Amino acid sequence: MEHQTQDLQGRTGIVTGGSSGIGYAISNVLASAGAHVYAVSRTGAVHDGLGPCHENVTHVQGDVSDRSRMGEIVEKIGRESGIDFLVNNAGITKKCRAEQFPMDDFEHILQVNVSSLFQLCQLCYPYLKQSKYKGRIINISSMAAHLGFSEVVPYCTSKAAVCGMTRGLAVEWANDNICVNSIAPGWFPSEMSRQVMTNERKAAILSRMPVHAFGDTADLGAMARFLIGDGAAYITGQDFAVDGGALAFGF
Repeated sequence: MEHQTQDLQGRTGIVTGGSSGIGYAISNVLASAGAHVYAVSRTGAVHDGLGPCHENVTHVQGDVSDRSRMGEIVEKIGRESGIDFLVNNAGITKKCRAEQFPMDDFEHILQVNVSSLFQLCQLCYPYLKQSKYKGRIINISSMAAHLGFSEVVPYCTSKAAVCGMTRGLAVEWANDNICVNSIAPGWFPSEMSRQVMTNERKAAILSRMPVHAFGDTADLGAMARFLIGDGAAYITGQDFAVDGGALAFGF
């Protein structure tokens, strides 16, 4: 049983946006499976109200938009222990109608959600390529990569780009000892989803998925754990929906 619970023993990696929500949950699931996780966030600490992280999680302060700082973090981790996986989870959004959306905000969302993600893949590439476990990149996409949502068009745009980037990197780095996949969460408790949640929106969301319930972020951690583990070494270029059947739900 022990080998099943510690199936990521010996692996070291980075999870961005790891101070709360999805990143916090993924970090703890991977750490519980034996991995050493560096949870990078702007605060470098767990958000108030959340429980302590697993002992295998190390919190690091860093803004994913700051290439110099991220370069320092990656080089330090890579030099000390190598990097076996990268989970690109950090992201932002804003609610506003498209015709009124400020271009500065549009560009900022793409900068954080797309450009910074690509930049971190570049920085981690030489270490992932050398991983004895086969390097893994997991990009957190969204149902918004596949469906249109009102008042968050830049976010939809950014997440569609994440899926395109995932496929492109998977093909280009397929012979470089790296698998690249993405996970598309449905509706889970997170600070970002609370920013755009109203009672009417909540009712509409629950009615548009077969299970009629919000998800547990630990399920996203379980998918990440699988994609980083030995059983997923032949899987690359795929987007995995963990969404209670929302993307499959017809009418």
